[in-house]
Amino acid sequence: MRIRPRGSSPRVEADLTPMIDMTFQLIAFFMLVINFSEVEQDQRVQLPASELAKPPAAPYEQPFTIHLTRSEHYIFAGSELTELAQLRSALLREAQIIKRHTSKQLADVTIIIRGDKNAPTGQVQEIIQICQALEFEKFALRGKQSDVPTLSPIP
Repeated sequence: MRIRPRGSSPRVEADLTPMIDMTFQLIAFFMLVINFSEVEQDQRVQLPASELAKPPAAPYEQPFTIHLTRSEHYIFAGSELTELAQLRSALLREAQIIKRHTSKQLADVTIIIRGDKNAPTGQVQEIIQICQALEFEKFALRGKQSDVPTLSPIP
């Protein structure tokens, strides 16, 4: 015996409007929240190429990035500093904040130095000396990875 429904059954359609609305809200939320490491990169600094340059195995826990431009200006915490004394006072201020308001030690902070390929090498050394005087101990130098050999053979 075949059972037939009485009358025609209404067609059921799902309303996707709330789901699409929620998807766009999530996209907008993540666009606002995601940090694209603007502090990590600055277009005014062209990194030198080296075949030894490798990305770090894991992200640094407490990084501070210092950019050295070709015009020997320093970029730290989004501010462009023209003198080494200004960089020293900005680093001293950050060191005092870490000592007073966090449980971290200055030895836990990694100073990342991004020096322009045309910046004087002595400037990078001066940055490291200032950081060491303020009790920072970990340093990382940034370079652009190169597939072309950049090391000269030893005769």
